[in-house]
Amino acid sequence: MGSRNSGVVVLASGGTDSAVLLHALADEGREVHPLYLRQGAPWEDVEVLWLERFLAAARRPEIRDLTILVAPLTDLYSEKRFGAGAPAPLAGTPDSDVYLPGRNLTLLAKAGTLAALRGVGAVALAPLDLNPFPDGTPAFFEVMGEALSEGLGHRIEILTPFRHLTKEEVLTRGKDLPLELTISCAQPVGELHCGRCSKCWERHRGFLDAGLSDPTAYAETPRRLV
Repeated sequence: MGSRNSGVVVLASGGTDSAVLLHALADEGREVHPLYLRQGAPWEDVEVLWLERFLAAARRPEIRDLTILVAPLTDLYSEKRFGAGAPAPLAGTPDSDVYLPGRNLTLLAKAGTLAALRGVGAVALAPLDLNPFPDGTPAFFEVMGEALSEGLGHRIEILTPFRHLTKEEVLTRGKDLPLELTISCAQPVGELHCGRCSKCWERHRGFLDAGLSDPTAYAETPRRLV
């Protein structure tokens, strides 16, 4: 298999968790390659906008320029499914209502290929401790890393360093970063967080639980709706 280096491709969504992850890996002295993958979801233009703003404001030499690729997924979903046209789940909605089947599978396949082409030995993403989905488990990441390594002829390690952290712990780690330039919303209102969806509620509660002031601009003050 091909050689590895200390570089890492990071799946960056524009949200708080992946933003903190970019800098945590750079702090380790790694060469960080941020990657955004478009999959056809309606919020992607706004995510890219805020991700580019965050990277510009928190620029550092270890973090390379953003790469944007396409890995369509929503063409598989019914228009009644969240992420493919249906309204975003409201704050307080069960995790099962925000699950996008195959998302991590397709993200990692594309990210792993990019890593191999660049001679990079790792791909990183930022699932947290309460991630309940089948493509968010340690077993999945281990097997996926093995499959990528075998299929690409280049050893790929999948890193999930926040897997045992809560949202508030991650926000505390990143409290000195410009987290106001991140977005965690499934139904943005212009460039703003809607304040009504489950993503906005999770974000707002994370800041409150961490004892931090929430710097986010919301179209509507987040509250539990269901």
